[in-house]
Amino acid sequence: MAYDFYMPARVVGGENVVVKQSALLKKFGSSCLIVTGGTGAKKSGALDDVVTALNEQNIKYEIYDKIGENPLVAACHEAGAIARECKADFLIGIGGGSALDAVKAVAVFAANPEIEPEEVYAMNFKNEPLPTVGIGTTSGTGSEISAVSVLTDTKGVKRSIKGDFGYFNLVLADWRYNRSCPMSVTVSTALDAFMHAAEGWLGPKCNEPAAAFALECLPKIYKWLKYFYETNELPDDKGREELYHASLSAGFTLNYCGTLFPHPVGYILTEHYGIPHGRACAAFFDKLMERAEQFAPERATSLIALLGDDKDTVITVIKSLADCGNIEISEEKAAEHIKRWKAIPKNFECTPGGYTPELAAKALVNLSK
Repeated sequence: MAYDFYMPARVVGGENVVVKQSALLKKFGSSCLIVTGGTGAKKSGALDDVVTALNEQNIKYEIYDKIGENPLVAACHEAGAIARECKADFLIGIGGGSALDAVKAVAVFAANPEIEPEEVYAMNFKNEPLPTVGIGTTSGTGSEISAVSVLTDTKGVKRSIKGDFGYFNLVLADWRYNRSCPMSVTVSTALDAFMHAAEGWLGPKCNEPAAAFALECLPKIYKWLKYFYETNELPDDKGREELYHASLSAGFTLNYCGTLFPHPVGYILTEHYGIPHGRACAAFFDKLMERAEQFAPERATSLIALLGDDKDTVITVIKSLADCGNIEISEEKAAEHIKRWKAIPKNFECTPGGYTPELAAKALVNLSK
């Protein structure tokens, strides 16, 4: 069996790890820019811990807190300029997938002042991006250990960049920061992690190393998703910890296997209808399973067996939590996205049996069916 497995992010985990391992930050320099959103980093306690750690190491810092959901490439460009102004030696991203994805792009802009916002997608920059440290506050994105950054361009379209620069130089992983996530975020990020691992499991790149991570995390994530479905209650601390570490394992599978058609089609629900990313992708789980049952039946059967439930219950749980309401999309409206999908065929080609933009448009039209 041949494979090429490269994931160089260093992950140091544990309770209070940011303060306990503050000396690790010193090797990156004496000045940094903290990149985060408006409230999440503060509410979680992560920002206070980072400030304490930086002060202990006599590292100067500035804070850029204008990263919103589905981070704007323009905001990343602005943060890059600020990083240069404060002469930052490195960057620290604190938050969910938005802040973590954003800081990867900020690192590029900070080191390459000649690049305009939209030019980052061309991946043509001459200077090495600044070093980055990632601190996650949700349990779902896998951005901590993946090389991908998903940014919203100036037209409001989600587009990704990927390269070795996208790996964090250091990840400090403390599950306790997830305690501040409300029910809506907890469910959506868990669905995101579930889809990362499930799409990887059903895709053609799922070799033994990638499968090992999926095997470890899928039963745990599904157990808590079913709990949310049945109780509509938040998890206890044990659940928070389990979900966070499971999301990292799902991120490993994601990073190696990539995603299938639910991700690019889910972007449409986020961009045009405000459906959070995890729920938007999970909305197409049933249609992905139909495809897998037809063209990769052994993988589909093994996935359901791994979750320890019958297929109908699994689909009910995932679809109910995705909860896209009564969104109705006409055939004409759905067809508007076909040209865009044709420009990024990889997710469709890797779907069992292959998938076409035309089929994706039908999936949008039949979203509630």
